[in-house]
Amino acid sequence: MDFFNMLTLIGGLSLFLFGMNIMGQALERRAGGQLRALLEKLTTGKLTGLLTGLGVTAVIQSSSATTVMVVGFVNSGLMNLKQAINIIMGANIGTTVTAWILSLAGIDSGNLFVRLLKPSSFTPMLAFLGIIFYMFCKNAKKKDTGMILLGFATLMFGMETMSEAVSGLRNVPAFQQMFVMFKNPVLGVLAGAGLTAIIQSSSASVGILQALAVTGQVSYGAAIPIIMGQNIGTCVTAMLSSVGANKNARRAALVHLSFNVVGTAVWLAIFCMIRPLLHPAFLDEPASLVGIAVAHSVFNVLCTIFMLPLSGFLERLVTILVPDTKQPEAFEELDERLFATPSIALERCHAVAADMAETAAAALKESLASLREFSPELAASVRKKEDRTDHCEDILGTYLVNLSTRQISETDSREAAKLLKMIGDFERIADHAVNLLESAEELRNKGLRLTSAADRELAVISTAVSDILDLSLTAFLKNDPDTAALVEPLEQVIDQLKEQLRTRHILRMQKGDCTIDAGFTWLDLLTDLERTADHCSNIAGCVIDTTHDTMNLHQSLREVRSGSEGFQEQFREYQRKYTLG
Repeated sequence: MDFFNMLTLIGGLSLFLFGMNIMGQALERRAGGQLRALLEKLTTGKLTGLLTGLGVTAVIQSSSATTVMVVGFVNSGLMNLKQAINIIMGANIGTTVTAWILSLAGIDSGNLFVRLLKPSSFTPMLAFLGIIFYMFCKNAKKKDTGMILLGFATLMFGMETMSEAVSGLRNVPAFQQMFVMFKNPVLGVLAGAGLTAIIQSSSASVGILQALAVTGQVSYGAAIPIIMGQNIGTCVTAMLSSVGANKNARRAALVHLSFNVVGTAVWLAIFCMIRPLLHPAFLDEPASLVGIAVAHSVFNVLCTIFMLPLSGFLERLVTILVPDTKQPEAFEELDERLFATPSIALERCHAVAADMAETAAAALKESLASLREFSPELAASVRKKEDRTDHCEDILGTYLVNLSTRQISETDSREAAKLLKMIGDFERIADHAVNLLESAEELRNKGLRLTSAADRELAVISTAVSDILDLSLTAFLKNDPDTAALVEPLEQVIDQLKEQLRTRHILRMQKGDCTIDAGFTWLDLLTDLERTADHCSNIAGCVIDTTHDTMNLHQSLREVRSGSEGFQEQFREYQRKYTLG
């Protein structure tokens, strides 16, 4: 093998790894919604979890990526450790799909239809279709489809380039001696683990082994231990991803490592016993691409069959290795590990935003209650909830901006933009809750009292604001445009109420029924209540806009609805309901 063959090998390896990487990323984006649906249907059942892990890994072509996702899920509270164990086991089987795809390169037949199955036959057409989709289609999903096809074509081209570059090694004695050395099972396991740890992908590592197999110097006796070691090496990615995570996430990463170490140790011991006792003849035969794919699948299936009944043992083992601490851990609301799967990262953002919305709504309702009957406990609760919404806005805003800079689908991009808009409204609602609370404290501390007429008026507008808050919260949580459409007419009624109450207040001031100090507080109350309704309208408008696939705010939709008969009818109904009498 000369210097130029070495350059070709390096280039082929680079293209192979690059193709696998971009294909996996594009597959993740295209399969984002399906991945989210799988997660939602996930149960604690062993078989369900196993099939979920198998299916997800078969789609994204990387057990490492699946395990990193699982570590992120556990760290964010989306999944418990028992569910994670089953998924990790399924991921080890799903990752064998890549080897089967790569084995197509070993097809050799004069039959036309069989030859068409060879990647060298159909890869150029896939590359051609891929570049058309990628360059000439504006739809993000079609562009991702193009990236998948281009990634696969690049991967296969790199595989063939590697195979051609090493084909001359079949006659090099030193290369042959190297694989004779790997017939020592322990050395083979260490070699497989080391290579996979470096490139952090067992699928890629198996692909490299398949490329070397074309030399005819790689026997099954050497290939099988290397395949066993590759399962251990792939754990490095998950172990690195667990650094800084909570204890359950670290346990999930350790489950991956323990599963592969224990499984490899058991089957390696059986392999070492069978080989001298039975002397299987096939172990000395040159390994083929299909043979390596078979060995990879059989080994991972056998490991899973052996370890699946021992999932409880694995759970206890990692609990001992990562014991519970006396100090409770801070809950990790948003985890950057989920960036590997943007759709699920976005789902987690939506969950945190939902918590923020409910917290803000609760704060405002407690502040309204404090106007009726003030208590220090209620005041402390409102301020605590406002602090919580501030924290949520900070972490969500940063997380969503970082997520938006990554390659995500159009649907996910719109959802991220919607959440970025809404979290500001939720935070401001909580701020208005504190403002209302401070008005209640001012009335109490200064010994001020509102007139009985003002009390009745405050009860009417407070009820209207409480109702509009419930409508906008429901519209957001359920992503319901019909409920969102009920918000705007009520917001306009609240605007009218504010002006009516302001006018009535001026009349009371002129008659001397209301003090100036109480009057200033009254005006502050009206302002905060009306602005709360404005933020509810913004939230409902965002729900309507995203339903209609537009992010032009919601002014145009508001104008259309305000001119419709349905809007006017709802407006009149609200006027009757919230009459001042």
